[in-house]
This record gives sequence, C-alpha cells and structure tokens, in this order.
Amino acid sequence: MGSALAAAAVEAGHEVVIVSGAVDVEYPAGVEVVPVVSTDDMLAACLKQFPTCDGLIAVAAPCDYRPVTVAPHKIRKTGDVLRLELVETPDIVATLATTKKDQWMVAFALETEDQRLRAMQKLERKSCDMIVVNGPEAIHAADTHVEILGKSGQVLGRFGGSKSDVARKLFDVIQRHLIHAA
Repeated sequence: MGSALAAAAVEAGHEVVIVSGAVDVEYPAGVEVVPVVSTDDMLAACLKQFPTCDGLIAVAAPCDYRPVTVAPHKIRKTGDVLRLELVETPDIVATLATTKKDQWMVAFALETEDQRLRAMQKLERKSCDMIVVNGPEAIHAADTHVEILGKSGQVLGRFGGSKSDVARKLFDVIQRHLIHAA
C-alpha cells in the first residue's frame, strides 16, 4: 500500500520520501528511499525528514515491541525454558505529532475488532488529521478495502479494489481535504 500511495503522490506531482524497513517491495521511480533496520532507526530518520515535509502518510506499522537484550551470537539449546523480555518501541507518529508545525498527518489503523472506535482513538492519540481503517486481510494481498475517517469521525470515503486503485482514490481524498484545503 505504501508503494501504491507513493506512486499516486508522484503521479499527482508531489515529491515523495519513503522511510522503509527491509521489505520486499518495489518503490516507484522518482522517490527518495531512506532505508532503516529498527523502529528506533525509523524514528530517527522520520525526525530528520519530517521538518522539511508538508505532510506524512504513515502506512505500515513498525514493530510495537523489541527485545530488551539481543544476543551477540546464536542462542544454543539447553533444554531449559527460554524467556523473552520485550519493551515497547516508541510511537513514531505520536512523536512526530509533537514536532509538527503546519504539516498534515494521515495514519493507518489495521484493526481486527471495534475498527472504527479503535481507529478514532488512534487518530486522537496520535494527533492525526485523517485515519485510514483496514483489516489484516490487506496484508500481502493485491486488493484492499479501506474506510477513511476525518478528525470528527466523519467518513470521507470507502474504497475497495486493487491497492493501486484504492491508493489513487485515497490520495485524492488527502489532496481535497488536507493539501488543497490548506
């Protein structure tokens, strides 16, 4: 979906910077890709890029947790129980929201239950201008179905189809409500 949205933005004449982890995705020509490995790396790259951007579309979620410690070598079998201790990673969108000036922010909310309620909570908590709701069936799928919600919960659009078609329609909504409205 991120690649499809980047293509839609480029088609509309915008410059695009993508901060991306190691994914098997081909990004469109004409975009700048900033590669990262960890959620902390992604946050640092986004904090560097965001001040020069007009807006942000946060398409995919990085890891919510990371291991407390990382072994420098292979952990060999011992027959004992192995406990994995995790800590939360920083919330990139919420952190960027604390730095924004006149920028707009759009986030995605992949939810499995109470989709609209949880998406609206996320929109408010992350200080976004718009949120795109989808479900887990969108992961690694050619097609997707989304619902776009504005700040007050109004439905700005519902689209289904190929990710490219949905991305173009979604970007049209972003342009109408956030880019040209500014």
